[in-house]
Amino acid sequence: MCASGRSLLFNGGHFQTAAETRSVLSRSIIMLLYFAACLAPAFLISFVATAAMRRLAPRWGLVDQPAARKMHTSPTPLGGGIGIWLGIVVPLALTQVVALLLSHTSKLSGWFPAEFKFLLDGIVHRSGQMWAIIAGGTILAVMGLIDDLCDLPWLRRLLVQLAVAVALTLAGVRATLFVSIPWLGGAVTVLWILVLVNAFNFLDNMDGLSAGIGLIAAAMFAVVMLRMTSEPRWLVGGVLMVMVGSLAGFLCHNRAPARIFMGDSGSYFVGLLIASMTVLGTFYEKSASVTGPHVMLAPLCILAIPLYDFCSVMLIRLRQGRSPFHADKSHFSHRLVELGLRPSHAVLTIYLATLTTGLGALLLYEVKGWAGAWLVVALIGCVLAVVAILETVGRGSNGDS
Repeated sequence: MCASGRSLLFNGGHFQTAAETRSVLSRSIIMLLYFAACLAPAFLISFVATAAMRRLAPRWGLVDQPAARKMHTSPTPLGGGIGIWLGIVVPLALTQVVALLLSHTSKLSGWFPAEFKFLLDGIVHRSGQMWAIIAGGTILAVMGLIDDLCDLPWLRRLLVQLAVAVALTLAGVRATLFVSIPWLGGAVTVLWILVLVNAFNFLDNMDGLSAGIGLIAAAMFAVVMLRMTSEPRWLVGGVLMVMVGSLAGFLCHNRAPARIFMGDSGSYFVGLLIASMTVLGTFYEKSASVTGPHVMLAPLCILAIPLYDFCSVMLIRLRQGRSPFHADKSHFSHRLVELGLRPSHAVLTIYLATLTTGLGALLLYEVKGWAGAWLVVALIGCVLAVVAILETVGRGSNGDS
């Protein structure tokens, strides 16, 4: 006991009062409860809805038949994207309803924990943008379902994606890039959305691959939003954690051998949501002294593997004079299988590569200035160089697919 009567604890080279300790514990408990509230409902809804889709999809004609360019050997239901969609949208909708009720009814707000009341204003304030993103993702998911049923031309799909990306940019989902050119942020945002929507669609070529990469990326971005910034970005981080829960529920049915695929509806929705959350999220603040502008590289680090796969596949197809959206076996995952890996091991390898680049993104927040950041960039470059070597060996031994 100190002279003033306050209890003191020694922590990290300085004395900490009992009140400060209680505050730290309170914040930790709030964070754990927040994680549970985001993850558990999304997981359960997605798990149950995907199980239901395994029975309903064949009745609706949503079945993926085996083909030369595909890895599965038996007809497999599509429509797992509906389970993912429900696992994300239903918890967000319920949260929105609760936030609106509590913000407009003082009697109801009495039972709501005081520690979480600061979230209500943010949810209500950002609800317009959030539901614009959900609406855009829903349009792409519906288009994906139609494509799963009747194989839409790639140009028509691209035009719908472009329209959704432009609409979201006009609705305020726009990167600032800290430049004074107004249209540049909008143009970069549209391109970013188009690339990620199609990158996750391209990744959907093996059991658990696209959903697993989406889960890892969403979890990494959530850690950045909730732990690495000067103040937690509760809304963006919460949406990302809801996505993690929903994708985990779906993956219970999509592990090799997959009993259901997400289809284009799921990959388009996941790609759009991750693209939009990375735009809305704040990675760098000029006013914050704890980080520098180099942390703006974090999204590129976390998504390095999906972006590399997308760009390399596009270049291979264009070089061969084929449509860049014509499905084939030019992906990194296929090259690993050609080298002798089992598909499940190839997927695990890509998980680990994505996790490595994602940890590099977190490391950006621990280094000071560009000198340390360039070391992280070099690390990511080495990982991509290993990927390129493995791709080249696979292609050389089996020919371009």
